[in-house]
Amino acid sequence: MATSPSIVWLRDDLRIVDNPALTAAVERGGAVVVLFLLDEQSPGARPLGGASRWWLHGSLTALATELADRGAQLALRSGAAGTVIPALVDEIGAGAVYWNRRYGALREVDAALKQRLRADGLEVQSFGASLLFEPWTITTGAGDPYRVFTPFWRACLAADEPRAPLPAPASITGLAIDGTALDGTTLESWSLLPTRPDWAAGLREAWTPGEAGARARLEHFVENGLPLYHRRDEPGIEATSRLSPHLRFGELSPHQVWARLRGPLAPAAIANRPKFLSEIGWREFSYSILFHQPTIATENVRRDFDAFPWQAPDPAVLEAWQSGRTGIPLVDAGMRQLWHSGWMHNRVRMIVASLLTKNLLIDWRIGEEWFWDTLVDADEASNAASWQWVAGSGADAAPYFRVFNPVLQAERFDPDGTYRRRWVPELDSPAYPRPIVDLAASRTAALAAYEVVKAAKRG
Repeated sequence: MATSPSIVWLRDDLRIVDNPALTAAVERGGAVVVLFLLDEQSPGARPLGGASRWWLHGSLTALATELADRGAQLALRSGAAGTVIPALVDEIGAGAVYWNRRYGALREVDAALKQRLRADGLEVQSFGASLLFEPWTITTGAGDPYRVFTPFWRACLAADEPRAPLPAPASITGLAIDGTALDGTTLESWSLLPTRPDWAAGLREAWTPGEAGARARLEHFVENGLPLYHRRDEPGIEATSRLSPHLRFGELSPHQVWARLRGPLAPAAIANRPKFLSEIGWREFSYSILFHQPTIATENVRRDFDAFPWQAPDPAVLEAWQSGRTGIPLVDAGMRQLWHSGWMHNRVRMIVASLLTKNLLIDWRIGEEWFWDTLVDADEASNAASWQWVAGSGADAAPYFRVFNPVLQAERFDPDGTYRRRWVPELDSPAYPRPIVDLAASRTAALAAYEVVKAAKRG
């Protein structure tokens, strides 16, 4: 008797190497349908921002080619998972459904679907694929989640070594069908790419979405960036990995990164390896926070921050921040880099976020939403957790009195002005605007506002 078809439901794991769900389906035997579902309807689903939509189009295009080379087809559907997945099961007579886990609010959707499909007699399995350590396995001695990064990462390093990456299937038995039943919708019909206007020229220049682009980016970093990683805080040099969008869409797994960095490295790269792996650890920490508080994009992790007196943003001031016209050169350089390339250097991210939340007293959620729309690596865990870290409202947050001074930061990390001149060419001309805020006076105002939080906590 022939084995019934299997469905592999892809989400943030758009790769064929080290994809446990895909491996399980191939090992089960029989035909395999590889599905990507654009789900913006399930409870807890957050529609993608513009830059992420651009990336998704490129990533799915590349994935379809990789699958076709191995004999499979990428099926596309849109709608709520609780409706679409059971309908596809019935359509093809599937006997098994496999997926890799997610860790935010949508895991409730997954749990309900798993229960329903199993009740219908299907084999349903989920796998760990996007994190080195499952969030529920790294806890304090009392069994609680860590709230501080350093002991969290120490516990991770003391845990079992992460598993080795799985190889890509040599071949995949696609489902032989009549007509176009599995064609579903077309990628073009989703209109993921910007057209009116087409603002993605800088993104196309900077990035190659897809698994091949991810592997190339990793190798480039290992050979060229990791030996310079001790200078990672300098935005004017290429010392960071820029792997974040590839990890966000799962074109590369953290297990692949971990294994590669455990492999042959130049001596200078070996010296910088622990620090880079700790940055992978911050991604793990952010997902641990998300797992235990799925609402981190909208609710303060530290609930005493609910009392913070955020100011209603002046539209002109907010637009100046968004467009890189604040009159503060390092901030403007970062915001223009973001708009052009869909990415911003990490230290500069902290500085622009500090200006918004502390000098301008604008709610961190407004900044998080802007980054969600404009970053190619807009990640449901890291984006919100990082904004809360800077604002002072998150787990292991920067102390509220730590207000990044963008002038001093520029003097320290961009001393020759390379980064600022690249992104703000009119810097020394009359066309450059005056600062929209007095940094010293606004820092004083921010600290006064924080007293409201401290008073609420005491009372």
